Amino acid sequence: MDQTQILLELNNKLDALSGQVQELTEHMEAQRRRQQEWDDLKTDLTPVAMDLFQVAVEQLNEIEPYVQLEDLLYLVKRLARNTRNIEQLLDQVESISDLAQDAGPIVNDAFLAAVQQMDAMERKGYFRLAKEGQYVLDNVVAAFGPEDVRQLGDNVVTILMTIKQMTQPEIMAMAQNLAGTMRKTEVQQEEVPTSFWSIFKQLRDPQTRRGLALTLDMLKAVGSDQPAANGSTIINRN
Repeated sequence: MDQTQILLELNNKLDALSGQVQELTEHMEAQRRRQQEWDDLKTDLTPVAMDLFQVAVEQLNEIEPYVQLEDLLYLVKRLARNTRNIEQLLDQVESISDLAQDAGPIVNDAFLAAVQQMDAMERKGYFRLAKEGQYVLDNVVAAFGPEDVRQLGDNVVTILMTIKQMTQPEIMAMAQNLAGTMRKTEVQQEEVPTSFWSIFKQLRDPQTRRGLALTLDMLKAVGSDQPAANGSTIINRN
């Protein structure tokens, strides 16, 4: 082997050794940086850890009369025994959360529809009517006692039957005609004939005779002690 090859091999070895030394130097530098970072972190966290420890000591001193070490151990054991129950509870919470996410749009749409409906009812006057209805109800409560309400409950069927009879078409038409005639009479009081001859002349009118017969029949029903069998007054048309 000549001297040139020996020098070449020596240079290669020196290059390899230089590379290893460079890698070792970089590794040591990285290790030094990590150590420095850890030292800095430890320096920064030490006061925080001391403060946390001091706060924990103070808090534990406050609860020392109420909590003992045995209590904490008992709580830990209970948590350990109920691990499966806790897991089931968490599953249920997740299910409820999923249900809330799925039902959220539906609830929002329903809420929006309810708000719109309430706004429409407000514009139509439902709430003002309900407020006045409360005033009427207050008057009813003030005017009626428990005994009155009890008697009303005993006679509610009779009252409803009477209302049913009074809301028949013929009864409502007669009441409407009567109200219209009374309004006309109040407006034209001077034009209403009141002489005996005028009244006698009106008796020749079939409608007048029919109205008089109805009036007499109603007066008869008022003086009767027993109502009609069907709950209504029987009108004699003869």
